[in-house]
Amino acid sequence: MPKQATPISLHAVAEPSRKRRGEASEAAFLARATSMGFRICTPWGESERYDLVIDYGHGRFYRIQVKCTEMFADRRYRVKNGGHSEAVYTPEETDFIAAHVTPLDLWYIVPIEAAGLRKSLRFYPHGARRRNGRIVPSKGLLEKYKNAWCLLDIPRRQRGKKDTPTRSRCQAIPIRCQVCPLIAKLK
Repeated sequence: MPKQATPISLHAVAEPSRKRRGEASEAAFLARATSMGFRICTPWGESERYDLVIDYGHGRFYRIQVKCTEMFADRRYRVKNGGHSEAVYTPEETDFIAAHVTPLDLWYIVPIEAAGLRKSLRFYPHGARRRNGRIVPSKGLLEKYKNAWCLLDIPRRQRGKKDTPTRSRCQAIPIRCQVCPLIAKLK
């Protein structure tokens, strides 16, 4: 990864339509990722099942599908794992879903393998969920991908078991994911 860049701050605003909100989140992803030193490519047109491409070095690329949500219901935020009327995303079509919880300006960087065949992805940034009618502390399946920007900086084969690292994967990225060993050192 290149040397640390000067941070860029972007506040993306959109008209209240699904298309415009998605475009604003793509711009926010682009600003956040480039401020961390990632090199980004944007495909021409809207024919692909991904929005952006990250070059993580040595001619290797990840396809990123950016999704956004602002709807909070049942103590969670939710995004679709697929297009408006299309099937779920597959590893042949994209590598990551970057889910933007816009009211909190929070990002989940979810490997497509972790999304699996679920039609929607649920995020519990407030730490609680409903089970059998009761509210219980959440250990949501996707919570470990909160701010997991470091996953975009390594080859797939270098990820730990179930994407859990035994050591920090990227010293250069200032944001730590929920399972990063360096997070304990920062507290």
